[in-house]
Amino acid sequence: MNRLLLVLALLLSFKHFSQVSDFEHINFNKADFIAKKNKGATLKNLPVLVHQLTSELTTDVEKFRAIYIWVCSNISNDYANHVLNLRKREKFKSDSIALNTWNNQFRKKALKKLIRQKKTICTGYAYLLQEMASLAGLNCKMVHGYGRTTESNIETLSIPNHSWNVILLNNKWYLCDPTWASGFFNLETGRFEHDYNDGYFLSEPNLFVKNHYPLNTEWLLTEQKIHITDFLSGPLVYGDTFKHKILPLAPFKMTTTIKKNKKVLFRFQIPSKCEKEKLILIINGVSVKKHSYYAFNKDFSVVEFNSLFKRKGVFDVYLKVNNDVVSTHVIKVK
Repeated sequence: MNRLLLVLALLLSFKHFSQVSDFEHINFNKADFIAKKNKGATLKNLPVLVHQLTSELTTDVEKFRAIYIWVCSNISNDYANHVLNLRKREKFKSDSIALNTWNNQFRKKALKKLIRQKKTICTGYAYLLQEMASLAGLNCKMVHGYGRTTESNIETLSIPNHSWNVILLNNKWYLCDPTWASGFFNLETGRFEHDYNDGYFLSEPNLFVKNHYPLNTEWLLTEQKIHITDFLSGPLVYGDTFKHKILPLAPFKMTTTIKKNKKVLFRFQIPSKCEKEKLILIINGVSVKKHSYYAFNKDFSVVEFNSLFKRKGVFDVYLKVNNDVVSTHVIKVK
């Protein structure tokens, strides 16, 4: 009973946030269809494009949805320019004049490439979404900060490396990331592949902050301010984490050090519609299926795995849903 009360107390602090479930009464099929119908439309006349995407829709959230889906489906991530920009910004980070010169030059070239080739980096996605939403009469802003991946912002802070958006709907701010929602760059083929991930649309702030940290912490949108050190040290999450809408709750940090023959509690918030039988904890390749389950409300529940570590070593721990990895922890046993 004490465990259950602790879980409920923890989750009470997570339930009143702006997220897509606020619009569960809205059917986005029409907005998605309109975005699909306008696939391939030119960017050379944005007012016309925005009119085509929004004129048949009545609510602000549907208008934003049509614009967002169009951007995610029609703009490709320019991975080569992304790498070049990060390398140059790292090179000039101690020279403000050189950095400003590079930023201005890169911005002009990137905008031309976006309009002509529909290829861009994260700032281009965020800028385009902001401008199109503005033409539809919506209040959308760009947010700059740190994106956390398997290659960046693990324990040590990099230079700011990512941009995303906030959108004001019904007097509440919501988070979204059109870049990471649009697809991925296939390193084997050298090509960008569109693979839309709906989990980045009006994302839950406590999940979003697991791999997005804004320079202006006003745009965390969490009830409690999350410190940058918590962002850097937290468990790794992935695109599939957002797809399945699973929030790692414990351990709070990615790396935990314990003594031999001690247990570690792994706790996750999951959507109530998630099939809990398909959740598997993998510890150094060994599956753990036994778990405790707590139904919290109609929207989400909690799953816990209480695992005993009997020998010394370093253990990689993954939560998987079907074949999708949704979180990574590391347990060091002394």
